[in-house]
Amino acid sequence: MLRDIRKQYVLSTLDEHNVLPNPFDQFDVWLLEAIESEQLEPTAMVLSTVDENMQPHSRIVLLKELSPDGFVFYTNYEGHKAHQMSQNNRVSLVFFWPRLERQVRVVGTVEKISETISTSYFKSRPLDSQIGAWASPQSQLIRSKDFLEKQFQYYKQKFGETVPKPPHWGGYLIKPTSIEFWQGRPNRLHDRLLFSLEKKEWKISRLAP
Repeated sequence: MLRDIRKQYVLSTLDEHNVLPNPFDQFDVWLLEAIESEQLEPTAMVLSTVDENMQPHSRIVLLKELSPDGFVFYTNYEGHKAHQMSQNNRVSLVFFWPRLERQVRVVGTVEKISETISTSYFKSRPLDSQIGAWASPQSQLIRSKDFLEKQFQYYKQKFGETVPKPPHWGGYLIKPTSIEFWQGRPNRLHDRLLFSLEKKEWKISRLAP
């Protein structure tokens, strides 16, 4: 039964004396270790937004850049999450790396990045992914899977191997106000270190598990 599922976390610890003082540096270390551990989709993050009725919505997107200002991802500007972020720019992220018994929670605000940066990244994507950005009217009702296939073939023939970035597609930057690092520990006495941005400086606190 579900209630009987148990796991003892024993791999590592997280201490105030050995954590890096800048949360972006600490995140970079953990992300690299997640990649090296062959964690499935190490850049996957749960993005949570809130709609006009204050109903939360969550989905997984992929981290594409860690900048000095925050976390960057790309998506369709006409989908549900984009509309929600335009109405309420407060969002959260969760990274979960079970092989390392680690989790990172991010709380902050989101804003669009420049068209120049979005275009540069779009050109670096595989050709089929570029065409897919045109073919899918994200979050809209569609008749069938065949509709998407026909759309894909239409844009493939239209653009060939030179696909422009759609005007409705681009990147977002999530600027954190807090970042929490969670390390699983035995007996559910997990390590939780919270970085809070106060007057442009990061303060480190320990939270009870």
